[in-house]
Amino acid sequence: MKILGIETSCDETACAVVEDGRKVLSNVIASQVDIHSKTGGVVPEVAAREHVLKMLPVLDESLKKAGCDWDDIDALAITKGPGLVSSLIVGTETANVISYLKNKPLIPVHHIVGHIYSNWLVNLTNDNGVVKKYARADFSADESDEPLFPIAILTISGGHNEIILMKDHNDFEVLGESRDDAAGEAFDKVARMLGLGYPGGPAISKIAEKGNSEKFNFPVVLLGKDSFDFSFSGLKTAVLTEVKKHEGKMTEQLKADLAASFEMTVVKTLATKLERVVKKFPDLTEVHLAGGVSANRKLREVIRDYIPGNITLRYPQTIIYCTDNAAMIAGAAYFLYQQDPARFKPRTNIVPTTSFELW
Repeated sequence: MKILGIETSCDETACAVVEDGRKVLSNVIASQVDIHSKTGGVVPEVAAREHVLKMLPVLDESLKKAGCDWDDIDALAITKGPGLVSSLIVGTETANVISYLKNKPLIPVHHIVGHIYSNWLVNLTNDNGVVKKYARADFSADESDEPLFPIAILTISGGHNEIILMKDHNDFEVLGESRDDAAGEAFDKVARMLGLGYPGGPAISKIAEKGNSEKFNFPVVLLGKDSFDFSFSGLKTAVLTEVKKHEGKMTEQLKADLAASFEMTVVKTLATKLERVVKKFPDLTEVHLAGGVSANRKLREVIRDYIPGNITLRYPQTIIYCTDNAAMIAGAAYFLYQQDPARFKPRTNIVPTTSFELW
């Protein structure tokens, strides 16, 4: 079953074709990073206008690179939310119209559920989105290596953090979530404090390589001994306090030390929460990382040390599956569709939502 996915929850216009929920035949993304780097963050109205301009070219390119025409596509998938409403409207209206004109079932997918299924994707495309022969990569699945339940999933992005217990396909229990700033948002804001530009995650990770992660003793906020929730607002304030202390005396080495100390504090916080989950649920078979911050190399290294060796650690096979993309939406849609095909009809009018509730 081939599903064409569309993702426009924020500032990436993305379309992909995925076969049977796992095999990525194409994954095309038009990024707006250069535009939003000028303002240090995403401006919703600007993002929406760019989606309008890029949607049809990206859609056409995804079909071309997958070697498909509309007769080969069995269903459509669309991100219904959460995200920027103006951006979501561009994607949902595009999907609604195509579903009507092509008489294809339309499957709405929650953005976070999409990230969860990024670890099911098998990369069949090269960096340009063109189909290639699959080559196995570390910690990633091939077609015969499917994740085993139950799974603890840490989703870490700019707008949300969750720890989710996944008992089966589309059977989720949210164990913990953000109480204030998400980790990705904290990375962006701290990068801005340090004058490192946008997006903040890659900028901080790069300069942190030259820094001393023990230079500053920032707070690891755990919210009580049994909590799985996250809070990064206090950490962000602690960094700002140090930046103000050194105003006018900020050196490149000091920036690197601040970045490294901040990054390690975030990583330790996330790893400690996962460690708590593993101890509470001893029957876990796997731990998955998903979302933009799952691309962080330090996070991947440290979390391996926090979980037992008999638990499989997975994170998206390529960086492109960590960030917002349409392949994860099409992949998640397949497993939704398999549970109840009759639920998804052509000509469905999908309305976007800002809700973080998974269902």
